[in-house]
Amino acid sequence: MNARPRTNWAGNVAFGAPDVRRPSSVAQLQSLVAHASPRNRIRVLGAGHSFNDLADAPGTQVSLAGLPPEISVDSAARLARVAAGLSYAELAGRLDEAGFALRNLASLPHITVAGATATATHGSGAANQNLAAAVSGLTLVTATGDVVDLCRGDDGFDGAVVHLGALGAVVSLTLDLVPSFEVSQRVYENLPLAALDDHFTDLMTSGYSVSLFTDWQAPRITQVWLKRHQDPLIAQEPWFTATPASVSLHPVPGRSSDACTQQLGVPGRWYDRLPHFRPESRPSAGHELQSEYLLPVAHAVPALHALDQIRDRLAPVLQVSEIRVVAADQLWLSPCYGQDSVAFHFTWKPDAASVLPVVTLAERQLAPFGARPHWGKIFATPPEALRERYERLPDFLRLMDHYDPEGKFRNAYTARHLGR
Repeated sequence: MNARPRTNWAGNVAFGAPDVRRPSSVAQLQSLVAHASPRNRIRVLGAGHSFNDLADAPGTQVSLAGLPPEISVDSAARLARVAAGLSYAELAGRLDEAGFALRNLASLPHITVAGATATATHGSGAANQNLAAAVSGLTLVTATGDVVDLCRGDDGFDGAVVHLGALGAVVSLTLDLVPSFEVSQRVYENLPLAALDDHFTDLMTSGYSVSLFTDWQAPRITQVWLKRHQDPLIAQEPWFTATPASVSLHPVPGRSSDACTQQLGVPGRWYDRLPHFRPESRPSAGHELQSEYLLPVAHAVPALHALDQIRDRLAPVLQVSEIRVVAADQLWLSPCYGQDSVAFHFTWKPDAASVLPVVTLAERQLAPFGARPHWGKIFATPPEALRERYERLPDFLRLMDHYDPEGKFRNAYTARHLGR
């Protein structure tokens, strides 16, 4: 009997790597990489939460979960050196015990630090950059098996942080810290889409982190998730016509909120409120597909209306859509490179044949705004458009040639999207 194929979290990608390794030390990883060849290419797998073949390998797939789960906090410098295979859920409590926090977290705390930063995964907040922007240093095992340390300010560092697994295997990262803090979370329901025409900025800056959810079944925002350091009741202003939820909610209508972090304004630690979902629960069994596009925040309202024009196509294949804002950064392959951005996220039903044509249609609607796709999601953006929208892509390709001239860390994904 054939063994069940290994897949990503969503189950939409069956990994084709014929060999899987889990080194227990950096020395073992170095040896593994050094003895790999361009014919036996290697890729690192994190939590498997990418919805494409980014982490698949034609040769060997490597998990870093077996490396020592080291966390070292430098209180004076407000820095933490962490093992790349750790998840944010594993890291957060340790940082909080030391009196520190990360500035922001993604919706899911289950993802690994290395995987999230390598793909520029983000949370929300007009003043908050994506998770990779917290990286001030990284340790990389390059194609020769050598260990290289890179620090913020080094030549090429801004290109190496969001690396898509194409430069080598990152074994540890140094992260910027802030003092630990508390957050409260409230959910509001039924905000007319028209209310955003004049007040999008007001709404998205009304909290430390703000998420808008819609199912695109009507011209409305179904839920507003507002996360704040403190929780004064929001004054009823003409634009804020959404009503406070009286019970905890799940972003997808009709689903149990048991997997979600606590709402109703109850204060809690940063790591218990900034994610939408609890680390001990999965928001779903992975029965979904995801796409996401980021574009200049100045185009947020026109882009909303462009998507509203196709809601009759979006709604039938959609579970929920989330809209967030993210501050600009200087990381070459970040979708927020050089621009404060609005992110349009789509959680699709697990039906690729029905979803993919709608993904193409959504991209067409967002193309006039220079939308950049999230590297770890499903997208159909052609390579020439990626080269146009990621202006530092040529510089990143030179980094690939520098750290991995023989292409040991390349795969079908890099060939398709990066031309390498």
